[in-house]
Amino acid sequence: MSTGAAPLATSPLSPLATAAPVPPWARRAAAAVLWASAPSVLWRLAVVLGVPLGLAESEYDAMLIPGWGYLAVPLLSVAQEALAFLALGLVRPWGEVWPRWIPGLRGRRVPVPAAVVPAALGALGCTVYGVLFTWTTLHSDMEITRWGEWLMNACYLPLVAWGPLLAAVTVHYHRRRTRG
Repeated sequence: MSTGAAPLATSPLSPLATAAPVPPWARRAAAAVLWASAPSVLWRLAVVLGVPLGLAESEYDAMLIPGWGYLAVPLLSVAQEALAFLALGLVRPWGEVWPRWIPGLRGRRVPVPAAVVPAALGALGCTVYGVLFTWTTLHSDMEITRWGEWLMNACYLPLVAWGPLLAAVTVHYHRRRTRG
């Protein structure tokens, strides 16, 4: 009984090359997803580490710091950066072939929908989140100093680019993998 995907042996890929060439703009856009995500991650980690960011004590209380926030905020940051890292799979060979450590799938081609559907939903979610977060932050009543507000906005504003960058790379991945 066939699992539907051809084994890698019938369609070899070099471990260093994708099935079809990836243009430099797509590689840069996928890397930019990581960079767009990083400033907000660093800002949250600075909050947990107690770096003065111009926030009032009540804002730390809202983030449950001290308390569960010491666990939740770093976990959120790691999860965010891990999801951003997955954008690289759309331009790298490991996004086209299942890794060796996945039993039953190892070495087989990743079906295009298995990558495109989650990436497209992620692009939509990141776009909505980035816009809504920026809008609410710019119109919030946070107790924060002027420089702290500027810093926070500078760290979170790049999130607005995450969704559109991921969408562009996702469309390219779909076209590249379904060509021919």
